[in-house]
Amino acid sequence: MRTLAHELAAPKYAHIERERRWLVVRDRRPVLDGLPCLRVEDRYLTDTRMRLRRMTDLYSGEVTVKLTKKYDAADPLARPIVTTYLTPVEYDLLAGLPAATLRKRRYTCDGYSMDVFEDALAGLDLVEIEATNDAALAAIAALDWAGRDVSHDPRYQGGSLVANGIPEE
Repeated sequence: MRTLAHELAAPKYAHIERERRWLVVRDRRPVLDGLPCLRVEDRYLTDTRMRLRRMTDLYSGEVTVKLTKKYDAADPLARPIVTTYLTPVEYDLLAGLPAATLRKRRYTCDGYSMDVFEDALAGLDLVEIEATNDAALAAIAALDWAGRDVSHDPRYQGGSLVANGIPEE
């Protein structure tokens, strides 16, 4: 029998998300016009590790909604994650729960995702990339327009950003 402690330590249905993240140097970043772009609204559900996400493709208008839970892990580069895609009715039901909201535009550039934050987080840009295994993740080089690597800094995770704002350096 799986106990709650066991489930939290090794979530049964999770996969490992391996990603690295850097601050963006704005005056060196590529021109964003014409790049694939999603409008992302994240609702971090109060007193949980769950994130309700609505993604709207700014070119096609297609909307995708999902519920995600990321687990804490000793290695912040490889965290267990569980995601389920939702119907609009399911999303609307969950969107009624108390949450802190984060908005950003996500651009795709050279295989990387660049997040340009809005509202209280305006001025913060992060670039990230995922890999399928630890060796591939370690081999990824920073882009020439990437600044400091913040992959190990939990202050740059979405839940922390929405709760605490842009970290002071």
